[in-house]
Amino acid sequence: MNYNHSAAKQKSPKAFIFNNIKVFDSHFHIIDRRFPLVANQGFLPDTFISSDYLDQMHGYQLCGGAIVSGSFQAYDQSYLIDALATLGPSFVGVTQLPMNVSDQEILDLNKAGVRALRFNLKRGGSEDIQHLDQLARRVHEVAAWHVELYIDSRDLDDLYSTLVCLPAVSIDHLGLSKGGFNTLLKLAEQGVRVKATGFGRVDFDVRTALIALSSANPKALMFGTDLPSTRAPRPFEHNDVELIIDALGEDQANRVFCENALDFYRC
Repeated sequence: MNYNHSAAKQKSPKAFIFNNIKVFDSHFHIIDRRFPLVANQGFLPDTFISSDYLDQMHGYQLCGGAIVSGSFQAYDQSYLIDALATLGPSFVGVTQLPMNVSDQEILDLNKAGVRALRFNLKRGGSEDIQHLDQLARRVHEVAAWHVELYIDSRDLDDLYSTLVCLPAVSIDHLGLSKGGFNTLLKLAEQGVRVKATGFGRVDFDVRTALIALSSANPKALMFGTDLPSTRAPRPFEHNDVELIIDALGEDQANRVFCENALDFYRC
């Protein structure tokens, strides 16, 4: 194993916490140097392959997850197809595609297990946001995919009218910023999903945000580890899971840990 994040060195979560909780990890990355990587802003991540991921998650009742393409993977699909085949049918893919992708390519990726298209406004590596509306509608029509945005919530105002009209949307990492949280909350009320991921990336109180979003829409929040937490000021910790349980209570936490994502990813 070649990854260096502190999360990789943690002990497994206390077993009693997860005796009655299944986890669908809605956001993690696989980084395999057998496949193309593209330096993003001078950054190339450490290796984190499927076996590394499973080793980190062995203490959880893992019922599946979503492998998310990073900026450093751009439009490469080879790593994702390989990882999906390795991890099995309970896992799905979130990929990045150019505007000129063919319908057949979308259908082939769907057959391989891909279920969503990502727009990375924070780091790049994906299609330009000007094509969001058209490409989001197209992948939904062709393969019933949704779209996922890595975006600072302060930029959501300009996209609000577009996002509320799209068939299905999720926002990564609680929207990152306090400055745009009210807009994120309004989007959640309108059915946009929000990933309860990357707690070390945000600039606000996570507990308060979780309660507000869950109250706005019980289906909105979807848990994810964000492993291996590339470039995060503070990587994923197992205490993040305990925080969700403490903030939302066991019944709602069950929805956030598994049910909401299973429904959204059509698993």
